[in-house]
This record gives sequence, C-alpha cells and structure tokens, in this order.
Amino acid sequence: MINQLSWKVGGQQGEGIESTGEIFSIALNRLGYYLYGYRHFSSRIKGGHTNNKIRVSTTQVRAISDDLDILVAFDQETIDFNFHELRDGGVVLADAKFKPTIPENTKVHLYSVPFTEIATELGTSLMKNMVAIGATSSLLDLDLNVYLNVVDEIFGRKGQQVVEKNMEAIKAGAEFLTNLLSEDVIMKLDKADGKQRMFMIGNDAIALGALAGGARFMPAYPITPASEIMEYLISKLPEFGGTVIQTEDEIAACTMAIGSNYAGVRAFTASAGPGLSLMMESIGLSGITETPLVIIDTQRGGPSTGLPTKQEQSDLLAMIYGTHGEIPKIVMAPSTVQEAFYDIIEAFNLAEEYQCPVIFLTDLQLSLGKQTVEPLDYSKIEIRRGNLLLDDELPELENKEYFKRYEVTESGISPRVVPGVKNGIHHVTGVEHNEQGKPSEAASNRKDQMEKRLKKTKNIRFNTPVHKNAKHEEADLLVVGFNSTRGAIEEAMTRLENDGIKVNHAQVRLIHPFPTEEILPLIQSAKKVLVVENNATGQLANIMKMNVGHADKITNFLKYDGNPFLPHEVHTKCKELFEYGNI
Repeated sequence: MINQLSWKVGGQQGEGIESTGEIFSIALNRLGYYLYGYRHFSSRIKGGHTNNKIRVSTTQVRAISDDLDILVAFDQETIDFNFHELRDGGVVLADAKFKPTIPENTKVHLYSVPFTEIATELGTSLMKNMVAIGATSSLLDLDLNVYLNVVDEIFGRKGQQVVEKNMEAIKAGAEFLTNLLSEDVIMKLDKADGKQRMFMIGNDAIALGALAGGARFMPAYPITPASEIMEYLISKLPEFGGTVIQTEDEIAACTMAIGSNYAGVRAFTASAGPGLSLMMESIGLSGITETPLVIIDTQRGGPSTGLPTKQEQSDLLAMIYGTHGEIPKIVMAPSTVQEAFYDIIEAFNLAEEYQCPVIFLTDLQLSLGKQTVEPLDYSKIEIRRGNLLLDDELPELENKEYFKRYEVTESGISPRVVPGVKNGIHHVTGVEHNEQGKPSEAASNRKDQMEKRLKKTKNIRFNTPVHKNAKHEEADLLVVGFNSTRGAIEEAMTRLENDGIKVNHAQVRLIHPFPTEEILPLIQSAKKVLVVENNATGQLANIMKMNVGHADKITNFLKYDGNPFLPHEVHTKCKELFEYGNI
C-alpha cells in the first residue's frame, strides 16, 4: 500500500491526452484523494509532444512530484522524453502499436498493451485513451465502477451506446493488463477519506471569484495562459446579468474595463505579458483618473512571444514600474488555487477603496495547474465599494460649480460618484487636473494632486500580505517565494527539518506596496535568505533588497527553462547553502 502516486500520460497533441488525465483525476478526486495536475504542452493546436502529470495523495499536495511511478505512453517520444523521471520499480504502459522500447539494464517494468488495437475492435481507435485508463486501474487495483459516473457525464450527451462503449474499453484495458501483472508490481493506494472536494485550475477559481465578487463585465482578448478565465465567464456571466466581449486587442480590453468601472459596474480584463505591455498607457489612465481597475496577468515565458505555454515569473518589475509617470498601484500574487478565489474578490474591493489599478499576478503553473480545493466558504465574501457616494449623500452645488471628484483629502482618497448621480457632475481627463477634474498645469496644483494620489496606497489593508510558516524564532534559513513556488518550497521545508535544519518560509502575496514590516523581522532572525523564483534576474530578490535591505543575506535560486520548480531542487539548493554557505 502506498499513500501517494505520480502518474503521467503522454503523446501527440490532439490524441486525447488532456481528456485521459481529466477522466482519471476526476474519478480519483471523487474517491476523496488530493490531486495536483500539471500539463506540458506545445504552443500549437495539434501535434508536438504533450503530457499530463497527475499526483495523487492521501494528504494535500501543491507541487509536481520529483519522480514518476507510472508512465502511459502513446508513442516512443513519450518514453524518450519522460523516462528519466521514472523511479526504480516504476511502470511504463505503452501502446503495442509502436513497438515500445526502454533503455536496457533499468529497474523499470514495461508492459506493451494494444491500446489502439483493442479500441479499434470495440468500434474506434479514439477510445485508446479509455483502454489506457483501464490498464492503469488494473495496476492500481481500482474498482472500475469509479469511472461510470464520470464517463456518463462526459459522453452522455452522445448517447448511452457511446457511454457503454467507453466503459467496455476501460474494462478491456484492465482485463488485458491483469493477465500480465505479477502481484509485486501492483501499486495499491491507501484508502482516501472519501470527502468531496473541488478539483480546479487557478483560472477557473479566478473566474468564479470574479463572479462572486460582483464583476459583471469582462472585455478581453484571448491569450495563453489566461483564456480559460474568459471562456468560463462567457457561459456564466449572462446568467447573472453580465457579459463578456472579445475585443480587437488588449488596448481596447483595458479601456473598456476602465469605462465600465467609471460607470459603476465592476469590470476587469485578463491577459499575459504581451497583452499587459499593450495596456500600459491605459493603466496610467486609470491611475490619473483614479478609476478602479482590476487586471489579471497570467505570467508565461517571455520576452515577446517567448515560451507562451511554459512557466515563468518574469513580469514582476514590469507590473510595478511599467507605466510611464508615477501612479498608485497595487500588485497582488496568490500562491494557491484557493487563495486565487478569495484574493480576486479582495482585488475588486481594493481597486474601489483606493481608486487605482490592481494587478492580479499569477503564473502559468498556478493558472493552468489543477489542484484539489477544499469547499469554498461563500460566507467570507465581502463587497466593499469604498468612498462611493449616492444621490442622497451629495449636497447641492453652488454657483454652477462642479463636484470635487479629485478633492485633496487627508487619506488621499477622494469622494467618488458614477455618471447620473445628482450634484455629482465633474470633468474627467487624462491630463493633470484640479479638484473638479478641469485641466490644470499650475505647479501647486500638480504637487497637491500627485501627493494626494501617491499617499493613498501607503497603508494598504490586506488581510494576509505574506503567508508565513515561521516556527523558529531564529532560523538557519528563510526561504521566500511568490505565486506557485509555494508547493515545492513547503515540501522542501519538511525534508530540511528532517535534516536538522531550522527553516522558515515566507510566500509574498502583496508585492506592491511591499510588506516590509511583515518580511523584515523574518529576515533579521535568519542566518541566510534564499529567494526562489522562475526568472533569470532575481526580480523578487531585488525588490526585497530595495525595500528591506540585508542584501548580504539574500541569495537567489533561479529557474528560467520553462519548467516549474521540483521539491528536490529546492531541497538540494538549501542543503548546499547550509553545507557550503557558512550557515
């Protein structure tokens, strides 16, 4: 019996690799197992190697596993590309059609199963993925009935005969492998707790959170890895009186979101690095007009088109400093799918309370990686609209004066109205303006308006700006990350503690304004600080040095090859620091 398992299916894009992983993982999720899934795919619609790696566990997991127990291969390239991940005693289930081979003198078991042949005999070669699922189930000694409801939900609309044929394919695959297996190869999982949990990608959690947080309009242009947010809301928003518009480009998407927010409707857009580059001038418009705006940036490999389907965290500095001029801005970075749901709701609240753009930063691993999520608590949802005034709150205007929309206040936050509110008429322009919004180039006015805008984000109220696991008052090592690196860091910490190393962890969730007061004590109490990030220049580490100091303590651990961090990589780097870094 084992308490966790790593399973991967691979082949050419268009062969049903994603649906194979989906059916397998949904079935195990419904048994109560915790799962973590991550797809490797090419930046083209069809063709090119793709794989889907699913980790199954009786306890929470938030990272890709270091090794691999089972590899399901639909072509030889899958074996060649992924074989190095298999542990001793691992199993390759390969389609007999391509006469699979594995390296000699290895402790890996190869089972050649006629996926395509069995599926063809049952009616269509397209069902070869179902045969593979059946073979996997035999290896895990799983009851095949766990797939019945899943197959019915996925194929039921095509008719009962299609459902039955797919179940036949699963059973045929299981029966074939059962006749080949020896007892010592079977990998039977410990029983799960049976509790029902959600299993979702970060983009779906963001979309659901935006809907629950009151967003009713999303203008956007499709781009990897953000498109699922748009796709989810295309079907859901109309049910709540909202809509999605596919714009001609990201410039239009951003300005339409600004216009909607100005009119009083919560709106947002989502993109990736290239799209955010186009939005920069519009983000400045949001800043100077003090119009709430939420933008989601799903980071991917850059620059330019770069690696559009691969992991990277290199937009950090651009999101903070990309706009021309100086405006107040908030940059948030959730680290789990569950945080993504709650934090996007808070992003809308902060945008309205501080009347500024909020950049909601994720990365490809968090946006497209699929995680088990505990049931969401909708009672936690709070919608705060800030200093938004209604008709009965505005006094009569005297002498045909305009409403002081940009009034200089002690907090820096001016009263806000939406069009049509009686006594709320004012001017709106992207040039510098006075309290009534009328253009003004007066030096004293410029100074007053700049200081007013910039001071309003000095004291951001955000519930958890840093996720901390700091059980040591004095630590040998502090490990810092943001976004999806959290899972690999948490697993590395457990191993480091077993090695006798005192390690604390900080996952930064509010990037800008930087939570110096939260981070500084952790750095001061650690002998060494390791910042883990998926970029080549140490962007988070540099931001920390600017805001916290202690540059002599801070060491980078950088990865920028398009792949996420694995737990053993973080563990190994920390051990090196401990053994050779004078800790």
